[in-house]
Amino acid sequence: MPHQKTSLPCAVSAAAASAAPPIPSALGGSPDRTGLAILLMCATSLIFAGQDAFSRILGSEYPPLLIVMIRYWVFGVFVIAMVSRQPGGLRRAIRTRRPKTQILRGALLVIETTIMIEAFVRLGLVGTHAIFTAYPLLVAALSGPILGERVGWRRWTAIGVGFAGILIILQPGSTALNPGALLAFAAALMFAVYGLLTRHVARDDPAQVSFFWTGIAGAVTGTILGIWHWEWLAPTDWIWLGILCALGTLSHYLLIRAYELAEASALQPFAYTQLVWVSVIGVLVFGEVLHMNVVIGAVIVVGAGLFTLWRARVKAA
Repeated sequence: MPHQKTSLPCAVSAAAASAAPPIPSALGGSPDRTGLAILLMCATSLIFAGQDAFSRILGSEYPPLLIVMIRYWVFGVFVIAMVSRQPGGLRRAIRTRRPKTQILRGALLVIETTIMIEAFVRLGLVGTHAIFTAYPLLVAALSGPILGERVGWRRWTAIGVGFAGILIILQPGSTALNPGALLAFAAALMFAVYGLLTRHVARDDPAQVSFFWTGIAGAVTGTILGIWHWEWLAPTDWIWLGILCALGTLSHYLLIRAYELAEASALQPFAYTQLVWVSVIGVLVFGEVLHMNVVIGAVIVVGAGLFTLWRARVKAA
């Protein structure tokens, strides 16, 4: 959705997308089988990368809000089907102690996913994801003002190093700044806020409830924003969109299974493999150029992000 905030880099999401909507681990009760869970996480990251490729193709031909709206219709059906199988079913899932925050989460994720697709079109898959990997650093930086958590000097240092990596990627002043870079950073910021709000509602609502509201509030928001952009897709593009929705359903199922088998903190680092898959697809399929400054900056950002995740795990322990 990553990516713990009980979420992964989507991304989500559509996120997004790629930032696919985060999947809470409490939806299952299987014993810990970390090895299998890691394999599932890596497979999910590969599928997410494929989703991003289809999103870029469709987003270059149609309004991103239209694509996101249809994807969330499918995701909403998937959410209803999943929570109906859980104890208490839909009647339990709809009861939340924080309805306004839950609705805000769903709406925020829809907007973040839309922005992410627009960034794919303007900046490309590689550049967008290189910047988007900063979201764990943003989670750490914003956890104080939003959740009242204490961020120690080690994590602040990692955050500073990570943002230095972002500057290496962007190279401000050397060339005109691509608007897609700003969109990618905005998407990372929104995904970080979404993740912190997820942790906030988790204090009162179980994972089943948050999962339900992510899908339903997202589908409603996507419809309100996207229905004004409605147009019929070309026959071939309906096939691409169908594949995109099928991949989204499969990725969410695998994500659920991964979280049923292992702790989220053990899986989150492997969500970064999506950056590798995205880079391969971007270069081979879309002819994107893997510039050295992007590679160096991404390595720095990912390293800083992994350190903040590790520090958070140590602090929790």
